[in-house]
Amino acid sequence: MSADDASVRRPTLTQVAELAGVSLKTASRALNREPNVAPSTGRRVLDAADLLGYRLNGIARELRRGATSALVGLVSGDLTNPFYSAVASGIERELRQHGLLLITANNDEDAALERSLVDAFLERRVRALLVIPSGSDHEYLSIEGNRGVPFVFLDRPPDGLAADAVLIDNAGGARSAAEHLLGRGHRKIALVADLKRMAPQKGRIDGFVKAMHAAGNNEWEPYVRTDVHDVRHAEHAVQELLALDPPPTAIFTTNNRLTTGALRGMRDIREQPALVGFDDFDLADVLGTTVVAHDMTALGREAARLAHERISGHTGPARTIVISTSIIARGSGERPPR
Repeated sequence: MSADDASVRRPTLTQVAELAGVSLKTASRALNREPNVAPSTGRRVLDAADLLGYRLNGIARELRRGATSALVGLVSGDLTNPFYSAVASGIERELRQHGLLLITANNDEDAALERSLVDAFLERRVRALLVIPSGSDHEYLSIEGNRGVPFVFLDRPPDGLAADAVLIDNAGGARSAAEHLLGRGHRKIALVADLKRMAPQKGRIDGFVKAMHAAGNNEWEPYVRTDVHDVRHAEHAVQELLALDPPPTAIFTTNNRLTTGALRGMRDIREQPALVGFDDFDLADVLGTTVVAHDMTALGREAARLAHERISGHTGPARTIVISTSIIARGSGERPPR
């Protein structure tokens, strides 16, 4: 092992005991503030621990003593996405008020990875688990829930499991966006959607389609692009749509990443189509982008509140809270057909 390797290894309790000139048991007692340790000995052990940079594993210590963890786990999508980071912020602030700490992990929209992350959190005896799911079957969690670990689902409802959930009015928000564009005379309206297997996207697609059917409009059908999962693919999808003859006169994107891609795809177009995106995002006001907005922080806050109530002993039936949406008109969604 090289010197560099040794320098990054954590100091051990054995090293602390050796430096303080005491037994391993005495070092442990001193660091845990147990009785029957002479003050001078305790001081020597603490000084040695400080010198080496040794820190007790507080979680492990408390669990060995039979105490419960103060940790709440969150399995979510990529926290670099402003949506997920805002949700996590709402969760963390609410939990902090109750002396609870949030730990997070990214499921990468992978159901198998999600399940392994859930297992890892449960092994660490989290008090509750918050899940923004990628998988479609959560029946396997029912056993853990019955053992006293409450689950709260965010953004996407559980399947095969009765659990609390906090959702967005996806269908209603998408319907409002579609009606907003229809009301300004658009008929050739493109739909650019993320993975259609995901419940939020399915709700947004369904809301859009129902609005088109209610208006007796079928001119949108050639302009549907689904399973567009990131900014780059959204940019290309919008460029392809605008190259059609005739091109769409308006575009509805079903999340903030796709809206960003659409803006990039439209940047060289002189007469741009109307654009409405689901989810607000930074600089949308500066760019004049009309959005379907919802309170992302409230989504997290409400989920944390439900989790804390379960931790505190609430045993009622599963509850579902729906976060409302609203259109924020900033210019892009109000362009007339050309």
